[in-house]
Amino acid sequence: FWLVVNEEGNMVTARQEPRMVLISLTCDGDTLTLSAAYTKDLLLPIKTPTTNAVHKCRVHGLEIEGRDCGEPAAQWITSFLKSQPYRLVHFEPHMRPRHPHQIADLFRPKDQIAYSDTSPFLILSEASLADLNSRLEKKVKATNFRPNIVISGCDVYAEVTLCPFASFLGFDFFFKDSWDELLIGDVELKRVKACSRCILTTVDPDTGVMSRKEPLETLKSYRQCDPSERKLYGKSPLFGQYFVLENPGTIKVGDPVYLLGQ
Repeated sequence: FWLVVNEEGNMVTARQEPRMVLISLTCDGDTLTLSAAYTKDLLLPIKTPTTNAVHKCRVHGLEIEGRDCGEPAAQWITSFLKSQPYRLVHFEPHMRPRHPHQIADLFRPKDQIAYSDTSPFLILSEASLADLNSRLEKKVKATNFRPNIVISGCDVYAEVTLCPFASFLGFDFFFKDSWDELLIGDVELKRVKACSRCILTTVDPDTGVMSRKEPLETLKSYRQCDPSERKLYGKSPLFGQYFVLENPGTIKVGDPVYLLGQ
């Protein structure tokens, strides 16, 4: 896992630097490649030299470590973003992870994450994205929402249950979580909570420009939580589901998805 940090060690995401979405990372063998339009690719070793410094970093207020990826990486990112000095750090297996249980009680004490916001797995269905796009003047992509697993072939919002009209909220309907456990390939995943959406969804993945409006405003109009979950999600709309790993294995593109619990 890799993370961009500022000089104080605080995480930097597309919320602060929208043009970060224009940077792509690819792994090939022992090499990590950073790419961006009109910028020369940077090749780095996936295994960062142990002589590089280890920094104390902060992700959503929780401390975590990261090994500095070196001056070329720092210069490449800083030059591309044209903002302030940044560093690229790498999380190594022996480093102490973050515990999402400290963020939300729904996570188990044994659950661990490195640099992701809340959970290592974010799942979104193509059908739910298509339904959202039917409500938007300008269509958005799955990359607006940063899922690492996208499921096709299911019904619209199969991952949630449609609940009755909630007149006191001023919305036509709200949603309760439905999927509980999934089997993909030989990997078993357990749902923890829905993903509450923020301003990052309004960054165009093709231009790196943040609108601060859509698709967030439209999501707010119809993707509200159950009133009993208001303390957990606040007024943020829900789109996608967070999962944690139950049994490890391998997932491949095209694998069937089995619902184990609901």
